[in-house]
Amino acid sequence: MHCMEKDWILIYSNNQDFSIELAKGILTENGIEHVTLDKKDKFYQFGDFEIFVHRDNAIKAKFLLKDLDT
Repeated sequence: MHCMEKDWILIYSNNQDFSIELAKGILTENGIEHVTLDKKDKFYQFGDFEIFVHRDNAIKAKFLLKDLDT
């Protein structure tokens, strides 16, 4: 992730597959390119999935996902 670190911002993380898929769908429907990192331990099943977007889209993406976990 070295080349994307300065231009891509973490905007959402969750440990539930369905929440991440919903977030990715919302971003895709709104034309926001995103990258998802799976930081979940495969054996113990703890950790999070993280979604990154380009910094130019961070505010819009955060707004779109603001009610996802409420």
